[in-house]
Amino acid sequence: MFPHRRHRTAIFVAALLATATATACGSDGGPATGHAEQKPSETAGVERAEPRKKFTLVATGDLLAHASVIRQARADSGGEDYDFHRMLAGAAPVVAKADLAICHMETVYGAAGGPFTGYPTFKTPPQIAEAISKLGYDSCSTASNHTLDAGTEGVTRTLDALDKAGVRHTGSARSARESATPALMEAGGAKVAQLAYAYGTNGVPVPEGKPWTVNLIDADRIIKDARAARRAGADVVVVSTHWGTEWQEAPDKLQLSLAKKLTASRSHGRRDIDLIIGTHAHVPQAYEKVNGTWVVYGMGDQVAGVMPDERGQMGSAARFTFAPPTARGEPWEVEKAEFIPHAVDNDPISVVNLPRALEKSPGNSRYTHALSTIQEAVLSRGAKKDGLTMGR
Repeated sequence: MFPHRRHRTAIFVAALLATATATACGSDGGPATGHAEQKPSETAGVERAEPRKKFTLVATGDLLAHASVIRQARADSGGEDYDFHRMLAGAAPVVAKADLAICHMETVYGAAGGPFTGYPTFKTPPQIAEAISKLGYDSCSTASNHTLDAGTEGVTRTLDALDKAGVRHTGSARSARESATPALMEAGGAKVAQLAYAYGTNGVPVPEGKPWTVNLIDADRIIKDARAARRAGADVVVVSTHWGTEWQEAPDKLQLSLAKKLTASRSHGRRDIDLIIGTHAHVPQAYEKVNGTWVVYGMGDQVAGVMPDERGQMGSAARFTFAPPTARGEPWEVEKAEFIPHAVDNDPISVVNLPRALEKSPGNSRYTHALSTIQEAVLSRGAKKDGLTMGR
């Protein structure tokens, strides 16, 4: 089993955020997030529960439940249920120790009794929500090209299961009100907002009259949403982007142009977005500082079945240490940037922390090859000179 989920303060400022988002985006909605019960004392004007201090934010790549992953979860349960705990346990040392941990739920969930399916139209066992909660994740992006694989019912089932497991979510929504009411989380005394968007939905049309079902990438809309979150009290704004060209390590034109525009956006001299974390390409991609802001073009898959390209089972966890401002009105800054390489073992399917695994088995040629492949991709745009280091 995973270690007990660490205690964090999560604050939900529904009324103020809804007003701020509506002001910025109009009545058509804003960033989608998880739904939570608002407590009367949780308002943007309350005094912070703890003094400001450094905090670590960890983000990981696609949770991609191929048919083989579903079969593994079934086997790990003894054939009676679906158990993802052992499969994901290799990520625990990194995720559980973070002050704030963000995952990417690539797929939507099937009904409790199934059927469950892998590629190309996914329906994942909802038991995975409990596993990622116990692993230590606070929030999960849910905007992907597979968000509409099971229609609005799949979106509802997914968000209901994440709510039940206590995991916040952003990128898809069950209602316009939910879409326009983003959540803030707290770490180190900072209020952190996560927003999420996808490039498309594999040609499946967004349901008529329900544009809020999934957030699609639009640079102007993302900036408006980020500004709304900032006005509502967010000290740090993190944008999750499901983008890129599958199986291509180099960021494509959309990634490069969007990253440049988003990181250049300023309000009153302060950047609107503090971090961009990318998913979708299924291979490790570069980290890069753009206009002084860290961009992770693609973290690769966190867990996936065997794919046509071995890189589909390679990726990185991104870990950023944010330091509090030294003066009023100044931004939180990334003091330390790290990547932690990981891979997926087969038979049984398992997430592997490569630096830790190589300490125990330094002669493992598969792990050595995976580590080299990930390092080459991650550092391919000069992130080392900006201070990116490998963690464990």
